[in-house]
Amino acid sequence: MDRNATAPPARRIALLLEYDGTAYRGSQHQENGPSIQQELESAIKRLTGTPTRASLAGRTDAGVHAVGQVAAFDVASRLAPAEFVPALNHFLPDDIAVRAAADAPPGFDPRRHARSRAYRYRIHNRPVRSPLERHRAWHVPKPLDVTAMQRAARRLEGAHDFAAFAGPYDGSTLRTLARCDVTACGRRIAVVMEAEAFLPHQVRRTVGPLVEIGLGRATEEQLLDLLDRAVPSSANPAAPACGLYLLRVRYDGLEFRPHDQNGQD
Repeated sequence: MDRNATAPPARRIALLLEYDGTAYRGSQHQENGPSIQQELESAIKRLTGTPTRASLAGRTDAGVHAVGQVAAFDVASRLAPAEFVPALNHFLPDDIAVRAAADAPPGFDPRRHARSRAYRYRIHNRPVRSPLERHRAWHVPKPLDVTAMQRAARRLEGAHDFAAFAGPYDGSTLRTLARCDVTACGRRIAVVMEAEAFLPHQVRRTVGPLVEIGLGRATEEQLLDLLDRAVPSSANPAAPACGLYLLRVRYDGLEFRPHDQNGQD
């Protein structure tokens, strides 16, 4: 019998991931601690019996969360895409979950083929800290002027040199920020930023100065001066990692149908 005739076909599978990054050193493989990629690859191996390397759409730092991270891996399997969801979740730890799976074209690279990425930063703005929010939002006890933050955020939209708002980076710091919104719902404030690509720490180094404006300790003009002067890593303070979420990644021709449709945004 020709064993190759019954072998399952090689496929590229894309996953939509959600995770709480509190216990991890970041999304990518780390030598000094656990990572999201490491846990995902371990779950894939336990499910399929074959080691594989998963690639991710965006690098998230230690303590950063995700609602819509995208991963992809190659596998020889006859499982339907939807079957990968409960199967992988069975082997993943409780703070990581696959929300959806889809067949992807051969060679699909979730990082290089992304058309845009969106991040959300959460701020808990009340006098008393919340134990329930301590790993999921930045506690800012003094009242914030949300209107001032909104005005400043809009000035950052468009094509600029964002060197001041990035961590150390060896490459072009020109980026086009398609969206920078500040919204408030009660004591909860959210900053949503969307672009084709972001610089390292760009969101956190943007939120920090916006909060300084909201507190009346900095002005919109000072923010624009940081943008114009483009001195590397000069925008401070950087907001803590706990409030940052990778919200979604968009692609041409690839869509997910999450089992939890109401949770995507």
